[in-house]
Formats: sequence, C-alpha cells, structure tokens
Amino acid sequence: MRDMSFSTALLLAPLAYTLHHFEEHILFNFREWRLLYFPDSNALSTEIIFMILTAITLLYVLLHNLFESRATAMSVLLFLMATQVQNSLFHLGATLYFWDFSPGLYTALLLYLPVNFLIALKAFRESWVTAKSLLVLFFVGGTSFWFFEVFGPIVIGITVLSTLIWILVDRERDSTTV
Repeated sequence: MRDMSFSTALLLAPLAYTLHHFEEHILFNFREWRLLYFPDSNALSTEIIFMILTAITLLYVLLHNLFESRATAMSVLLFLMATQVQNSLFHLGATLYFWDFSPGLYTALLLYLPVNFLIALKAFRESWVTAKSLLVLFFVGGTSFWFFEVFGPIVIGITVLSTLIWILVDRERDSTTV
C-alpha cells in the first residue's frame, strides 16, 4: 500500500463528519442537549447543516485537487479547523464544564482529532503549510467556529466567500506571473 497523500487524506474528513453526525443525531440528541446550556443561534435543521458542511468540505477537496495551491490547501485546512478540530474542543470542554456528556464527544475525540492530525501532517510534509501557518489556521478557525456559535450560519458564508476570493486572487496572480 502506498503512502496516503494530503489530497487523499482530505477524503477522510467528510467520512468522519458523517459518523460524527450519526453519533450526534441518530445515536443521541445533540440539539436537545445543546439547548439545555446554550441559546439557539441556528434556525437551520441539523440535516441542512450536515448537507451544507459536507458539500463545502467536498468543494474544498475538489478545488485543492484541481488547482493544487497553497491557497486551496490552507482554505480546506481552515475550514476543517473551524468545523472539526474546534468542534472537538467544544465537545470536550462542554462535557467537562457542565459535567454532562455532550453527544458527539466520542467521534470528536476518536475520529476528528486523529483524522485532522493526519491531514495536517500530510499538508506539512508536502509543504502546503508551515508549523506557523497551521497555528494561525487553528486560531482563525477557532474564531470562525465561535462566531458561528454566536451569530449562526452567516459566518459559514462569510468564511467560504473569503476563502474562495483568496483562491481566485491567488490563481489570477499565478497566471499573470507565468
């Protein structure tokens, strides 16, 4: 078996998200649990959010496979930091803070963290990112995640639009320097 590339490792993210969603909403009732402790900042159904986040993840994977640039690599990593890595910290932190199991904790810790560590490691080894840029992506992703928790889905749109503009500008810059 050959070594898994960054592009191939990215395909693990939507699979992990599918299993995480299964834990949150089929095995348990995350939304009911969440409403015990947090205001409802998201009027969209969990199915709609699942479809949106999965589609966006796959869009980023496709963009990276098509254009293979640092902008596409960093954009997909930023999105995964915001949607999966920070989500893991949310589940763990909320479980410990409220001393009440947060549905989604198992897959957050056992899938999200190892899968995203592997993805980040592949990105680093293939020189798509540096250790410093990974740290920046972690903090920007965290900001995006917490803004989403406060302001709702509009934050997803702003994040995606910003990164798509970045990818287009980067592509345009590359095409004019060739």
